Amino acid sequence: MATTDSPKAIPPLTSTDRTAIKIVSHSMLFYWWPVWAAGLVMAALTYFEGSRMAIVPPGTQVGRAIQGIVEVRDDKEGKKPVNIDNQTVLLVPANKGLVDADAPLLHMSPNKNWGVIFATILVLVAVITNVPLRGLWSVVIIGLIFLFVMLFAYLELWDRIFDWLVKLQVHINLGGYLFISLGLFLAWAVTMLLFDQQVYMVFTPGQVKVCLEIGGGETSYDAMGMVIQKQRDDLFRHWILGLGSGDLVVRTSGANAHEFHLPNVLFVGRKLQLIEEMQRERPVVRG
Repeated sequence: MATTDSPKAIPPLTSTDRTAIKIVSHSMLFYWWPVWAAGLVMAALTYFEGSRMAIVPPGTQVGRAIQGIVEVRDDKEGKKPVNIDNQTVLLVPANKGLVDADAPLLHMSPNKNWGVIFATILVLVAVITNVPLRGLWSVVIIGLIFLFVMLFAYLELWDRIFDWLVKLQVHINLGGYLFISLGLFLAWAVTMLLFDQQVYMVFTPGQVKVCLEIGGGETSYDAMGMVIQKQRDDLFRHWILGLGSGDLVVRTSGANAHEFHLPNVLFVGRKLQLIEEMQRERPVVRG
């Protein structure tokens, strides 16, 4: 008795086949997060420390009061007399007064290191985000840094350098920290969550959609024969500031081939792995 084989069912698509992988190209502003983060930390330290700064005119001297009463302004109780016997006072010239005697005293820490740390982070981030150091250049720079460290140690120059750094003083008040850090944070957040999301590529099985202009439309390309290349890393930008970001180059195939550059893609290694798995896993019809 003859029998016929029943057709076998098509295997269901995997989760990878059903998932669209979106790659977003971010602007250089993403790498500025250490600046606003450090600024907010310094602002908090300055505020909770409680030290204040007064702007005084030229000729002001520091002295010690032996006996006397002075009227001072209190933020809660207003003006009130205070006994200043055996206290340190500022002696303002008789023909001059404070620049703004009624203004609240500014929050500023006497710690000279906080301003130096913030200024150093600001300068380093500005240099790293504007000077590309890929591949061999990263190795060269690290080698030069090590060479100069050893050379300065051999010439016994580190003591002089540290002595100069100890004397260096950079003071920024609470308002300065907040203005810089909050301004950068708002620009960073708007750029990351709004504008950067408009420049992207979406990979689906057999197709890739591209949008490289803010407000522009999507263009679809066949993923068959597509080549995705990860450019060499910039050690300082991609790994130290970018926490594993990278730059991608995508080349489509066919008569109407295109090449697309997507800089500053976050978690680039994981996304490349997902795209490769998507391209390998295709539904197969078995008869």
